[in-house]
Amino acid sequence: MNAPPARTEPRKPPISSSEHPSGDKRFKLLEVTMKRHQFRQDALIEVLHAAQGLFGYLEPGLLHFIAHHLKLPLSRVYGVATFYHFFTLKPQGKHTCVVCTGTACYVKGADALIAAMGRIARVNPGETTSDGELSLLTARCLGACGIAPAVVLDGTVHGHETPNALLQHVKGWLARGTVGST
Repeated sequence: MNAPPARTEPRKPPISSSEHPSGDKRFKLLEVTMKRHQFRQDALIEVLHAAQGLFGYLEPGLLHFIAHHLKLPLSRVYGVATFYHFFTLKPQGKHTCVVCTGTACYVKGADALIAAMGRIARVNPGETTSDGELSLLTARCLGACGIAPAVVLDGTVHGHETPNALLQHVKGWLARGTVGST
């Protein structure tokens, strides 16, 4: 009998445990964070926070990576990522507008703020404009009931917001592509 032909293609060196198959160095940085927390399952929120900071959002492959390294079921990682308002599973726009829809804000006009945003930016809550400039998000409560209705514009809380004032902020962003105070 004849032996099988010898392999002529060079073998790839094995991937080290600290290298992600994609070669993306952000995975190494995320592993450092998990190691700092000793790969503890109760560090899931901190790890998700670090992952979103590195990647901008939590894509499905990233959630799998975290679940594998923390030895957690994917359903638990996904459940935490979707429960907390801070985490997002989709890429966000250059600018973000988060409208509080808690009871105090809703009673004082949060629905009018959302409707005004929909008209000017042609975007629904949870979506990003087609040009990637603006994401409109909602939160169940921002904890700023005393200044209702409240919105968070690029990380800054604005209280007693009116549809006209909100539209002025957003028009500035969309016209100049930068955050501008009006």
